[in-house]
Amino acid sequence: MTEKRVCFDFEIDFSNGGGIQGQGFRLDIAGDNIGDVDLSAYIIRDLRLLMVSETRILNKRIIDEAHKRGVAAAIEQQPGATRIDLSHIIEAGMITYKGLPAPLICDHLSREASRSSYDAGTEFQIGRIELVGNTGTYMDTPFHRYADGYDLADLSLDRIAACPGLVIDVSGATGRAIDWMALAADDIAGKAVLIRTSWDRHWRTDQYFEEHPHLTEAAAIHLRDGGAAMVGIDSFNIDDTTGGTRPVHTVLLGAGIPIIEHMTGLDRLPASGFTFSAVPPKIRAMGTFPVRAYALV
Repeated sequence: MTEKRVCFDFEIDFSNGGGIQGQGFRLDIAGDNIGDVDLSAYIIRDLRLLMVSETRILNKRIIDEAHKRGVAAAIEQQPGATRIDLSHIIEAGMITYKGLPAPLICDHLSREASRSSYDAGTEFQIGRIELVGNTGTYMDTPFHRYADGYDLADLSLDRIAACPGLVIDVSGATGRAIDWMALAADDIAGKAVLIRTSWDRHWRTDQYFEEHPHLTEAAAIHLRDGGAAMVGIDSFNIDDTTGGTRPVHTVLLGAGIPIIEHMTGLDRLPASGFTFSAVPPKIRAMGTFPVRAYALV
């Protein structure tokens, strides 16, 4: 079969200002046609463009021409020994989500009270904590959204431990909504995709709860269809909370993809070349719980 290439002009705008244009651009394609949406994703990924807000494909035509590229060799990333904590500290009285109660942390058995049960010089503290699952840096599993979705007890470690990680940095974007084109520059298949908005700088302030950056439904569909293993964000919510629907939770959790919200420290990570872990305890009939999220770089 004759090999095909697509020849086209394009205009691309960036969410933090500016844009680029191209004329007579050519790319190898599989098959004999490609839609504008797929072509937009292709060029964003091919040029590794970040923070794309809009693309326009112009004067597209398919031509018979031999492909110009071979198969690129994969570069193996060797994990190092640096562990980077990506979780907020949970403290008594701390509000994670406005309208939900703060955690209560206290002694069940104090050191002083324990002394009567042990020999001199031996004492222990047994702590007690009362909290809702949506506290601190936490993970949502499908049971959080769907009654028949898997819960924390059925969450597979293969998905959430030592997963290849990818940071997509959209900090500095002028708008709140993060659309699929901002995520399209990278191969996300099998990866923990961590969205850096830098909103964690507002943690423990009133600003944190207002006008936060979030993904769009189209972005969630892109992550689902691209095969993301899990998705994290350093913002108040991965969804827009101004309305009553939660399309990003609906799409991702409906596909069995866990979500980690209220992350922090993503600025300390490279764009790739690390593994990511976020492991909650095994709890039956519960869909959300805090995690100790960290990267191995």
